[in-house]
Amino acid sequence: MKAIIIAAGKGSRLEHYTTQRPKCMVSVGGKSILQTQLHALKLHGLDDLHIIRGYLADRLVVEGATYHLNDNFENNNILFSLFYAQSAMKGPFVSSYSDIVYTPEVVEKLTKCEGDICLVVDRDWASAYVGREDHPVEQAELAEVVDGKIVRVGKQVGADHAAGEFIGLAKFSAKGAQIMNEVFDEVRAKLGDEEPFHAAKHFRKAYLTDLFLEIIQRGYDITPVFIDGQWREIDTVQDLERVNQEWI
Repeated sequence: MKAIIIAAGKGSRLEHYTTQRPKCMVSVGGKSILQTQLHALKLHGLDDLHIIRGYLADRLVVEGATYHLNDNFENNNILFSLFYAQSAMKGPFVSSYSDIVYTPEVVEKLTKCEGDICLVVDRDWASAYVGREDHPVEQAELAEVVDGKIVRVGKQVGADHAAGEFIGLAKFSAKGAQIMNEVFDEVRAKLGDEEPFHAAKHFRKAYLTDLFLEIIQRGYDITPVFIDGQWREIDTVQDLERVNQEWI
C-alpha cells in the first residue's frame, strides 16, 4: 500500500533543531521522526513511499521514495502541500503528517479500518496537553463523533465536544481518494486560492481538517479509528524534550 508523508514545512517552532535539517529528520529516541514512521508503516505493508518535500528538500533523502516538491511551502499550508502529490493520490493510501511518531500498532489499526476515509483519533489526548505550554489545547485538531462517525474535526471543535484528537494519520480507499480529489478540485475551481474556506482565511492556507469538514457537509462518512495514546506530536522544543524523555 502507498504512504504519503507531508514533509514540506520548515518547523520553525523547533528553533535551532531545524536550521540544518527538515523537521522530520529531527531525532526522537535515537532515530529521526521519519525513521520511526517508516518502521511502523513498513511493518504493515506500507512500502510504496511518497514524500512531499519543501524546506531543505535536498536533505530529505530516503532510498526508494518518490518525491513531490512543494515549491511554495512558505505561502501555503498542509492541505495544499498534500495535493502536490495529487498524482499519487489513488487509493488505497495512507497519509501522515511528518511531525508525529506512532507505534506500529496504530498503523495496524488504521489499515484494518473498512471505511472510505478513516482518521486516527486519540481518546487519551487530554493527558498529552498537561503542562504543554508551548502548544496549548486550543491548537489541537479535535474530533466530534456521533454514532460512530466523525461529524466535526479541527481546532474549532473544542474540548467539551471532543471524542479525541485527530493525530494526522489517515487512510483512504479508492473511493475515499476519489472523494478527496473531486472535492478539492471543485472547491479550488470555485474559490481560487485566496478566498476563505471553513476555518482558513485563505484556501491555500487551509488545513487538511478543513477539507474533511467540507466532505462531511457533503454527506460522506468519515470513520474514526480510536487509539489511547501510542503517539506524540513534535511541534515545539518543549514537545521534543518531553518526547525524548518518554518515547521508547
